[in-house]
Amino acid sequence: MKDKKHVVLVVMSTAMLVALVIGMFTVFRQGAIKAVHAAAPSPYLTLTRLGNSSFASSGVGNASGNNDTKTDIAPDVGGDYHVHGINSASIKPNNTVPTVNPNPNGRKVTTNNQNFTGFPGLTHLDQRLAGTGIYTNTQFSLEPPDQGLCVGKGYVVEPINNALAIYNASSHALVAGPTPLSAFFGLAPEIDRNTGITGPFISDPKCYFDPSTHHWFLTELMLDNGTNAGASGRNFNLVAVSQTSDPTGTWAVFKFDVTDDGLNGTPSHANCPCYGDQPLIGADRYGFYISTNEFNNASTAFNGAQLYAISKWGLINAAAGSSTNPPVVTINAGAIPTPDVGGIWYSIQPATSPKDDVSWQENISYGTEYFLSSLQFGPAPLDNRIAAWALTNTESLNQNNPKVNLSFKVIRTKTYGQPLPAVQKSGPTPLGTSLGEPLLQLNPNDDRMNQVVYADHTLWSGVNTIIQTPGSDPRVGILYFAVHPWIDDNAIKAELAYDAYIAVNGENVLFPSIGVNTNGKAIMSFTLVGPDYFPTAAYTRVYSSNGSTDKVHIAGAGQLPEDGFSGYVAYGGSGVARWGDYSAAVADENGNIWLATEYIPDSPRTLLANWGTFISRVTPDK
Repeated sequence: MKDKKHVVLVVMSTAMLVALVIGMFTVFRQGAIKAVHAAAPSPYLTLTRLGNSSFASSGVGNASGNNDTKTDIAPDVGGDYHVHGINSASIKPNNTVPTVNPNPNGRKVTTNNQNFTGFPGLTHLDQRLAGTGIYTNTQFSLEPPDQGLCVGKGYVVEPINNALAIYNASSHALVAGPTPLSAFFGLAPEIDRNTGITGPFISDPKCYFDPSTHHWFLTELMLDNGTNAGASGRNFNLVAVSQTSDPTGTWAVFKFDVTDDGLNGTPSHANCPCYGDQPLIGADRYGFYISTNEFNNASTAFNGAQLYAISKWGLINAAAGSSTNPPVVTINAGAIPTPDVGGIWYSIQPATSPKDDVSWQENISYGTEYFLSSLQFGPAPLDNRIAAWALTNTESLNQNNPKVNLSFKVIRTKTYGQPLPAVQKSGPTPLGTSLGEPLLQLNPNDDRMNQVVYADHTLWSGVNTIIQTPGSDPRVGILYFAVHPWIDDNAIKAELAYDAYIAVNGENVLFPSIGVNTNGKAIMSFTLVGPDYFPTAAYTRVYSSNGSTDKVHIAGAGQLPEDGFSGYVAYGGSGVARWGDYSAAVADENGNIWLATEYIPDSPRTLLANWGTFISRVTPDK
């Protein structure tokens, strides 16, 4: 989904800790205690089962993707948020607010990839033509792919906007798909080109293989705003759960309402009806977690991050046929005061883990799910803080009336800030040439927190950031973090173990995702692009403490420039193409780390777009 979010937050001289017990916020600031009641009349939402799904109807139809027109493009959904905090440096000058763009040393680029294998994943052509039967020729053209990836039991599952494929992890052969996600979730087709009837708008897929239960989870947002019969006009989070460890088998599909207008059991939030943008997912021993950014339907008002917690085993049992669905705990994190007056929390990324990585502190807290978030979105250019979060007492999610506690701790980091569009290598652009428009740049979106992994008692993540060599134009780099969290008196404590930049001299790197195995070996996936590189799938090894730095490895070399409709003025663009919006990285049971990201292959394309994805497997050093 289109996300152009800009939140200005400010620096506070002392850390703020917020503990939230469902139904009431309790704020601790320098010894003062203030109670703020939550807006929701009930802390639980209703989970509704939609039915079962499988890949029986997978495949590619016969429609020609080269006959696309402007009517082939999905409606643009997403919003800006400009929530301006007060810069505390003007109040307390002893606080250090960064003012200089970071200028990290560049890493060398190499094609010498040891213990590596990779293969092309889904392309825009695959996505556009996915579907058979009633789903033939019903897919919109979409940019960007919104890369998903989950791996386990010898399978690789790749969801993108808006299709799904399954591969054999050993042979890389396609096992199932491409399947339209509308078909997988049992929804009306995106558009019937014979009648003009549209189905629900869906976007932002994520998937997860749970290493402790051996079940698969897949999520997507849904705006039930189509012209199809039965459209409710309400907005939902979709959750699919496999019934077995085989992703090609049967899945159960659920939904819960996130319209938050006080109807259908939802809380009443300001400016709603609303939808939950870019659902992010995580899991711990007891729960499955979704975090969204809440906008009103017109995308003109922003209510901040919303967190949802569901019993993991409750979902699995419901998928198996239990007559009882687990409750959905809802937390309006956007209502929690930030360290910056006027700021609103956004993109609070839940963590996944390659195993049940539980410390004794987390055991005595009766289950803990960790999160990370950044504290700067511009237009104030720079920041040097992130927040670590903990949801404790997650074991109670297995009860009928779960009670969980949310706390956060702000941590100092190196400087990062709002990145500017990335230039790309010049080459043939048939769509752009036909429109008489120049070479596109790539949109790095912003510096929100990307995918979070908890492994070896460490939280890993990274952000896009502006970087600049003095006297040169700004570029896009990456700042990654390794954070050590722990629980004390049912609240989070955390310290930064290490942070470091990823950069390539004269080029751009963007949209990081870090995969970490049970031994704490970490590899980052991202896009490499610049004056000397077409958009390329790349990776590097990263570390949780000072040590040697790895080169940037080319996994899937870009062959052409990005030449998609989203950047061209003729299609409502501004010369900057949508890219990302995220990559993916995950460890398998054997310690291999799988990576997936967008790149531009030299393969059959549609008229409107030429993006593809590249999937890699890297075996870290012992």
